[in-house]
Amino acid sequence: MITFQTHWYENYFWGLLVISFVIWLLEIAIPWRKNQSIFREDFKIDFFYMFFHFFIFALFINGFYATINNSFEQYGVTTRSLTLIDLNHFGTAQKLIIFFIISDFFQWFTHILMHRVPFLWRFHQVHHSVKEMGFAAHFRYHWAENIIYKPMKTIAIMVIGGVEPEQAYIIHFMAIILGHLNHSNLNITWGPLKYIFNNPVMHLYHHAQKLPEHKKHGMNFGISLSLWDYIFNTHYIPKVDENLKLGFKGDDSFPRSFVKHLWIGLPKTKK
Repeated sequence: MITFQTHWYENYFWGLLVISFVIWLLEIAIPWRKNQSIFREDFKIDFFYMFFHFFIFALFINGFYATINNSFEQYGVTTRSLTLIDLNHFGTAQKLIIFFIISDFFQWFTHILMHRVPFLWRFHQVHHSVKEMGFAAHFRYHWAENIIYKPMKTIAIMVIGGVEPEQAYIIHFMAIILGHLNHSNLNITWGPLKYIFNNPVMHLYHHAQKLPEHKKHGMNFGISLSLWDYIFNTHYIPKVDENLKLGFKGDDSFPRSFVKHLWIGLPKTKK
């Protein structure tokens, strides 16, 4: 990837760098929270998280699922054999939109589980330990979330047939752009499209430390789309406060280092 020996749509290294740099420049040029430093709190650890999840841990998780996939293929079971919706009779743009919507729904549902199931929340606390929002906070999350989210994405791919790899990569880059923007220090709401697409204002309240009583498990769970939150009444946007206190109850004692984050949520061994 570094030496451009892959197809452009597979080059996550430079794609991630370019997307991150452009959105960071926007944060510098037109910041929403003007008192927030360019190198905000925990910027370095969040930037490292991006490469950890995209490249280092990806080697292990992709190898693991490739092994499982090969095992199933020996018995004639493939993702195509489990297809429920075949999109081959649709045009390319239509296929991409349908794939994007369905895969986003699976991730939205998984995100809700991360907040409502106690042992999953222990992992997800790493992401919610962010105290100042910026684009790189998008990738501060526990390595176990890769294991939890990956099957849900795989299910979406299994359900949908007719989407080629180079097309799916385009959707993946779109999700990165929207994810970066949603965590960025930018005052973007998308106007009337806010009922379809997630945005930094809406997602800021997802990270609020103090939750309203009727949303005690959280709100605004949208990944790329806000659509599901409005349909299932999990949205909440009161009067906008860009200086909203972020985190969760008791996060003052939460570990701040990457190494300590690795062990969050895992069973403790008795000494």
